[in-house]
Amino acid sequence: MPQINLKSPITYLKGVGPIKAEVLQKELGLFTIEDLMGHYPFRYIDRTKFHKINQLNPNDLAFSQVLGRLISLQEVGEKKAKRLVAEFRDDTGSIELVWFQSLAWIKKSLQIGSAYIIFGKVSEFNGKLSITHPEMELFQKNSKTTGNLSMQPVYSSTEKLKKFNLDSKGIMQLQLNALELFGKNLQETLPKYIVQEHKLISYADALLSIHFPENQLDLNQAIKRLKFEELFWIQLRILNNKQLNTQKYKGHLFTQVGEKFNHFYSNLLPFPLTNAQKRVVKEVRMDTNTGAQMNRLIQGDVGSGKTVVALMSMLLAVDNGFQACMMAPTEILAQQHYASIQHLIPEDFCTVKLLTGSSTTKQRRVIHEELENGKLSILIGTHALIEDKVKFKNIGLVVIDEQHRFGVEQRSKLWRKNVIPPHMLVMTATPIPRTLAMTLYGDLDISIIDEMPAGRKPIKTVHFFESSRLRMFGFMREEIAKGRQVYVVYPLIKESEKLDLLYLEAGLEFLQREFPLPDYFISIVHGKMPAKDKDFEMQRFIKGQTQIMVATTVIEVGVNVPNASVMIIENAERFGLSQLHQLRGRVGRGAEQSYCILMSGNKLSKEGKKRLKTMVDTNDGFEIAEVDLQLRGPGDLSGTQQSGVLEMKIANLASDQALLSEARQAVIHLFEVDPNLLATKNVLLKEFLSQRSAISWDKIS
Repeated sequence: MPQINLKSPITYLKGVGPIKAEVLQKELGLFTIEDLMGHYPFRYIDRTKFHKINQLNPNDLAFSQVLGRLISLQEVGEKKAKRLVAEFRDDTGSIELVWFQSLAWIKKSLQIGSAYIIFGKVSEFNGKLSITHPEMELFQKNSKTTGNLSMQPVYSSTEKLKKFNLDSKGIMQLQLNALELFGKNLQETLPKYIVQEHKLISYADALLSIHFPENQLDLNQAIKRLKFEELFWIQLRILNNKQLNTQKYKGHLFTQVGEKFNHFYSNLLPFPLTNAQKRVVKEVRMDTNTGAQMNRLIQGDVGSGKTVVALMSMLLAVDNGFQACMMAPTEILAQQHYASIQHLIPEDFCTVKLLTGSSTTKQRRVIHEELENGKLSILIGTHALIEDKVKFKNIGLVVIDEQHRFGVEQRSKLWRKNVIPPHMLVMTATPIPRTLAMTLYGDLDISIIDEMPAGRKPIKTVHFFESSRLRMFGFMREEIAKGRQVYVVYPLIKESEKLDLLYLEAGLEFLQREFPLPDYFISIVHGKMPAKDKDFEMQRFIKGQTQIMVATTVIEVGVNVPNASVMIIENAERFGLSQLHQLRGRVGRGAEQSYCILMSGNKLSKEGKKRLKTMVDTNDGFEIAEVDLQLRGPGDLSGTQQSGVLEMKIANLASDQALLSEARQAVIHLFEVDPNLLATKNVLLKEFLSQRSAISWDKIS
C-alpha cells in the first residue's frame, strides 16, 4: 500500500472503503483526505454548559444538558404504543424521559436513584416537559472524565449518505481518524511572519479546533485563522494577476487628447459633467497613457451618466488612431446606447454603427468592410461583435456593459482581436458592495460614479398592500392625465414561465377594465414574444402612443423613456433587492418627479419586509447592494455564480468585511516589499501561485 498523505484518495482512510468513497464523492465532492478535513461542521452542540430543569424551554431549538437523578422508570402502553417513561429530577423541578425503542436493554442498563448527565432536545407533551431518547451518562463525582464537556460538531450530510452510516456522527468519526493520522504532522500553510503579524493560531491547531473545539474561545480562534487564510489566498491570486497584467501585457499608448475629444467636451456635451464623471474620465486618460493594458471597472448607479464617460473614452481612442467598440448583453440595450450616442454627436463627427443579430446582410457587409479598412471608428453591438468574421483594422478600446451577463470566453474573443490587446473598460449599473468588488473584481482598477447629474429628482418610493389597489389606480390616472406614462411589471419566476404569463395576462385583463379604450392604450411585453413583436410594442410606448406598459422583467435594462414617471412592481416581495432597484431605475429619467409603487400581498416574510423597507428608505444603489449582500449572501448576487473565486468553505463576504480588508492589505504590503516573491520567507506563497498558474482567463476583465 502506498504511503498515505493528505492528497491520498479518501479510500485510504480507515472507515472508508470504495463504496463509501464513491458516495462521499458524489454527495459532498470529497475525493481526498484533505477534502474531508476541509468539510467543516456547520454548527456545534455545546456540551460545556449545564442547565437547570426550570431553565429548559421547548421553543429553544438548541439541545440541553442537565445533571440530575433518575427517580422512577416504567413501561406504558400496549404493543406498538409501548414506551418507557422515566421521571428525572434536579433541585429545581422534574422532566419526563421517553424511549420508544430498545426498551428491554434501556430498562436493564439504567439505575433508579442514581445521578446522571442527560442530553437531548426538549419538547412539551400534555403540558409536561420531556426529552425523547436522551443521551445518558452516569455521573461520578470525583471522575475527571465525567460528562462530554466539549463542543460537539454537527456535519452536513444527505439521506443517501445516512444509508451508509455517514450521518453527522459517521462523518465525525472519519474526521477523528484523519486527525489521528495527520493532526500532529500538519505543515503550516502560511508564512510564519504572516501568522505572527495577524495573531493567528497555527494551521494544525486551527484544523483540530474547527472539528473538535474544547470551548468557544478555541472555536473563535480556529474560525478566524481559517477565514483569514481563505481570504488571503483569494487576494494573493487576484492581486498577482493584476500585477502580471501591468508587467506582461503591453497596452496601446493614447498619448494625446485630440480634436474629437476636445470638440465634444467643449461644444457638444449637452450638460456639464459631474465631478465623479470628470474623475473617472481622468482615470481612464491616465491608464491609457502608461503603456500597460487598462482593465478598469466603472460602477455607477442607474442614470449616473456612464454612457457619456464611455463615449469620451472611445473618442480618446479615435483621436489616437484606434477603433473602439461597445458590447451590450441585449439588443434593446445595444440600440439604446447607439441611440444615446447618435443623440450626443452629429453624423459627420465620427462614424458610429450598430451591429446586432437583427442587422441585415447588406448592413453587415458594409460594417465588415469599413471595420477592416479603418473607416468605421466606433462599433456598438451585442454578441454579434465577437463573431470571427468581425475583424478590426486597429481596435484600441473595448467597452463592455453589464459584463456579468457575458461568459469569460465570450469576452476573451474581443480581447484577442488585436496583436496588442485593447484596453478594457467594463461598466455595470448593478452596484456591488465594496467587499464583493474587492473579491470579484480585485484585479481591476475600480472607478465609482457616485453622483447623479444635476436636475435629477430622487424617485419617491412607496409600498402598498393589496388593500390599496384602488388608490394605486387613482394615482395612475392622475399621472396619465398630466401626460405621463406608467410601467406595470410582473415577476418572472423561473420555475414556471407559463404561470408568469397567467399573472401578466390576468393583470392585463384587470388593467383593461380599469383603463378602457379609447381613452387609454396599453403595450404588453414579455420574454416569450417574438423579438419583432416585442420591439414593436416597445417602440409604441417609447413614441408615447401607449400610456401603460405591462411587462415582465425584460424591461429591467435598456429602456429609456424620459416621459415615464411611474413604475409599479406587482408582487414586489418576489424580487431581489438589486432587481427592484434596477426596475425602479427605468423611471426618473426626465425632469418631472417620478414614483415607484411596490405592490405586495398582506403576508410578508421578515426578509421580504426588510427588502421593501430598504427600497422605500433609500435610492442609494450601493446602500441597497450592501443590504442585499447581508440578506442573500454573495452567491446569489448577479454574476457571482460564474466566478470560481467565490468558492469559499468558511469565509463569508457579508459578515467578514473587516477580515477581508485585513487580508487584502497584507497582500498589498507583501507585493510592495517583494513583488516577485523572491524572499526565502515567501517560498510557500510562490509555490501556491505556481501550482495555480495553469492557463486562466482571470486577466480578462
